[in-house]
Amino acid sequence: MSTVLDTPRPAPPAGAAPGRPTRRRRIRDRVGAERPGVLGWALLILLLGFGLFPIYWMTVTAFTPDADAIGGDFRLFPARPTLTHFAAFFADATLVRYLVNSLIVAGVTALLGVAAATYMAYSFSKFRYRGRGSLMTMVFVSQLFPSSLLLIALYVLFQNLGLLYTYTALVLSFSTFTLPLCVFVLKGFFDAIPDDVIEAAKMDGAGEWTVIHRVVLPITGPGLVAAGLFAFIRGWNDFIFALTLGGPDTQTLPPGLVRTYITEAQANWPDLMAASLIVSAPVVVVFILLQRFLVTGLAAGAVKG
Repeated sequence: MSTVLDTPRPAPPAGAAPGRPTRRRRIRDRVGAERPGVLGWALLILLLGFGLFPIYWMTVTAFTPDADAIGGDFRLFPARPTLTHFAAFFADATLVRYLVNSLIVAGVTALLGVAAATYMAYSFSKFRYRGRGSLMTMVFVSQLFPSSLLLIALYVLFQNLGLLYTYTALVLSFSTFTLPLCVFVLKGFFDAIPDDVIEAAKMDGAGEWTVIHRVVLPITGPGLVAAGLFAFIRGWNDFIFALTLGGPDTQTLPPGLVRTYITEAQANWPDLMAASLIVSAPVVVVFILLQRFLVTGLAAGAVKG
């Protein structure tokens, strides 16, 4: 009899879960799962308050009547809360048009970014060809260029092509900074797919098109959602490109709100804060519903396997 088979295996440590550790557990073990002490909790609460106070103050201002806001009678909780500032947003047809423009531009940017990034990331992850490393470096380093430098070049290019102040100009300009981000997220997912899965599909007669669309993409569904959400949020919140390349009929919400509520003489802070809450609500709701995909996307980009 073999001595290896006869030797009893050491018992697992108390409290250890049987079987192979899950992906979440492996990531938690690498990051560390020690609970913070009293000083750590105090620091976390301080940082949490520092991050949430602007949102709280924005909410208070949005519900404060104009008379109290102009008179400087701010309180931690409005004495006479009002919804007039929220009603004023939806009563303004121009602001509603800005909202529709943001939905169109950010939505198309997310779809275009995910579609293009899928093939780029798959190529970087699963194919070996000359210049692959240089192309990856160029894609990721493009994020380091100043936005103003890229903006001037895009402005001149779109003006010569007759695309200035159009949806096309906004979508293409937003794609310059959302595409590398989508590639980074999706490449982490493709790296985690074993090559044996792809080879098995090819041995069954599947071509590259079938392998990508019927084998790989269904596995990377969370990555596609995470990349699309990242691209949508970046396009939704952009200010500089939308302000410069957007026209009166294609202007999006961030520059539109500033032009509507802030002038050289004064600023209508209660209406601006109410509009900001309305604008932020869709992104916050989508983020809460899909946060597990975002965490998975970030983990896939940071930890392979």
